[in-house]
Amino acid sequence: MKAARIYLCLLGFAMCFLFGFSSPEKKSKATWIWQAELIGNEQKQILTFCKQNDINLIYLRIDQDKPDGDYRAFIRQATANGIEVHAVGGHPTWALASGKPRMLQLAKWVKRYNEKADADERIKGIQLDVEPYLLKQWETDQRDVLVQWQANVKAFMKEAGDDADLQIGTALAFWLDEIPAPDQPDMSMGKWMISQFDTVTIMAYRNELEGANGILSLVEQEMSDADEWQKPAIIAVNMKKMNERHTSYADAGAAEMNRQLARLPQEMAAHPSFAGTAVHDYRYWKQADAPSEEMPPVEVPPEEVPPTKGIKGTYIWEAEQIMSEPDQILAFAKEHGLNLLYARLDLDQPFSVYRNFVKKAHAAGIEVQAMGGHPIWALEQNRPRITRLVKWVKNYNAHVDKDERFQGIHLDIEPYVMPMWRSDKESVLRQWMGNIRAFVQETKASPELKTSVDLAVWLEHTPTPGEPALPFSNWMIKQVDQTTLMAFRDHAEGPGGIVDIVKNKMAYAESIGKPLMVAVEMKESREGNYVSFHEEGKAEMNRQLELMASHLDKYASYSGFVVHAYDYWKTSKE
Repeated sequence: MKAARIYLCLLGFAMCFLFGFSSPEKKSKATWIWQAELIGNEQKQILTFCKQNDINLIYLRIDQDKPDGDYRAFIRQATANGIEVHAVGGHPTWALASGKPRMLQLAKWVKRYNEKADADERIKGIQLDVEPYLLKQWETDQRDVLVQWQANVKAFMKEAGDDADLQIGTALAFWLDEIPAPDQPDMSMGKWMISQFDTVTIMAYRNELEGANGILSLVEQEMSDADEWQKPAIIAVNMKKMNERHTSYADAGAAEMNRQLARLPQEMAAHPSFAGTAVHDYRYWKQADAPSEEMPPVEVPPEEVPPTKGIKGTYIWEAEQIMSEPDQILAFAKEHGLNLLYARLDLDQPFSVYRNFVKKAHAAGIEVQAMGGHPIWALEQNRPRITRLVKWVKNYNAHVDKDERFQGIHLDIEPYVMPMWRSDKESVLRQWMGNIRAFVQETKASPELKTSVDLAVWLEHTPTPGEPALPFSNWMIKQVDQTTLMAFRDHAEGPGGIVDIVKNKMAYAESIGKPLMVAVEMKESREGNYVSFHEEGKAEMNRQLELMASHLDKYASYSGFVVHAYDYWKTSKE
């Protein structure tokens, strides 16, 4: 089968060279749809948009939890409209050996789906969008990441490439032509990637064709490499609004983007590999001001705080701030429409320090939960620290007026930063579980107090001791009244975005009737620019939170968002 596929590919290229370039109408015009649920929610709108913009290829992210019937119905209509659908999937961790199973699962899912689907319902290709340069390891050991990435690509091609009917492609950053492939110093990583796949989509995210930093200059090496390997290459541009304006057509508009893209067939006439254009992505493109599309621009409400379900909160980590700047905190909360504060307490202070603050917050409709935590609080020997916090809060509530009481206790325990997590993770997990059970039992002696915790989203990949089939995140969600998912990403949509990394927890929490909040980060991060909104600022954070809410509102478990933390939020750029 693989040999047949290679033969057909070479035959096709031979025909191109013998008879000239394909006519413009046969070039691909593609877009990405990252929100799989849209094919059900707005199928008609998608197909109308594709017709208006001559789109004949959709890269559709696959949610493997959706029933096959949802994909069949959409692809059948797309096929009838002359549109191919390729499955797209990826995450930076798919470049690592630990991410290979998830990568291979996509290929297996597509092949299984196609076996059961009718001819006009089948997925025609798979595109990988793996961007490991977003990983922390890229900065510390780039070569090792590249070696693992190459191994994963080879494994994926072996798994997916045995189906001659599937076109296997990848999205490729144009600047990978500057990075040598491991053990092949005369070949760039970009050229190596082109050599492996059937087709490549070059992410040439610039808003002009000419110049040293223009699209034509930046893709020249990739197009030459694609010519050499006789591989079709699509040139992709971006319509998502970016801080670096030159990387997107969002400000220039869809009409200008279309004008420039229309020139590409002529500009690429020397490259038989040129196969068309792609625009990232459907949602942003649809919202663009494009008179040629006969679609009105979408107005974004000028709200500082996006509408979400219920909870809008933040963390007060410096205990002395409640004493030194209570009015400033409450003014900030009012300005941003907050109704929840996680407040770290100094248990050596008298009750009187907190009474007035909590009372004013209560009058303003703001719930205050007492907060405490430290990595070592996961260990059994430090259980008394948790117990002390709970007893202090219960004693405080018993001695103050009703409108001066804390309404819950929130724990932030992150034991994975301790060396012991690496040397004996199971022991740490078992002790952590024991401490959480003790926390809940002690707190629930006062039924008016809610129990809540912070939870790293990636703990869904950690098995629960004694119950290996149960993700540890599910175990934790089940124990407490509320859970705040630390989804520290600076984008709501797409692979590895906030929605993507919380959806499994949302579904589980919904199934057991537990509320979840989503926490985002405003503190500057050294783990990569994708972790925090520090670089983007308040306005972009609010826009992304609004996008997040539009996806998560379908879950009964979704209860709102929390921003980490007050100190960083109040000083962040607009």
